[in-house]
Amino acid sequence: MDAITCLKGRRSVREFQERQVDEEALKTILEAGTYAPTGMGMQSPIMVVVQDRETIKKLSKMNADVMGVETDPFYGAPTVVVVLADASRPTHLEDGSLVMGNLMNAAFAVGVDSCWIHRAKEVFSSVEGKELLKKWGIKGNYVGIGHCILGYRKGELPSPRPRKENYIYRV
Repeated sequence: MDAITCLKGRRSVREFQERQVDEEALKTILEAGTYAPTGMGMQSPIMVVVQDRETIKKLSKMNADVMGVETDPFYGAPTVVVVLADASRPTHLEDGSLVMGNLMNAAFAVGVDSCWIHRAKEVFSSVEGKELLKKWGIKGNYVGIGHCILGYRKGELPSPRPRKENYIYRV
C-alpha cells in the first residue's frame, strides 16, 4: 500500500474480533514505531506490548476508572501497545505521539486495525500504574502517551468524515 493511500484510508476501529494479531504483522508494526522521528534523534519513547488477557483487562479497568465508566475503553482488542516516553526529554510528548501515529499507519498498511486510546498519562502516573511499570522492569521517568489498541475489526471500516472548511491556510 502506498503511503498516501494508507494515510487517507486509516480509521479508528472500535469493535474487534477475538483473534490475535498475526505475529509477523505485529513485528512489522512495532518496527515502524521504532522509526518514528524523535527530538534530536534521542528516541525517548518505549513500547510495551500486552497480549495477555488478564493484563489487558486490568489496564482497561484502570483506564475506565480514570473516565468514571464501567465499559471497556479498549473495545475488546486482543493487543494493546502502551507507548511511554522519557519525561526528561523536552519533546517526549511529541516523540511518543509520532510513535503512536507510526503504529496506527503501519497497522493499516498490513491489514490490522487500530485506535488511539487516551488516558495513559493518568493510568501510569497512578500508584497502580507505577507498580505495573516496576513489575515490567521499566525504570526511569516514563510517562504514558497512549494505548494503541490493535486487532481485526468486526464489520466494515468506518467511513471518513468530510474534511472541515479552512483546514489549510496558505500564506
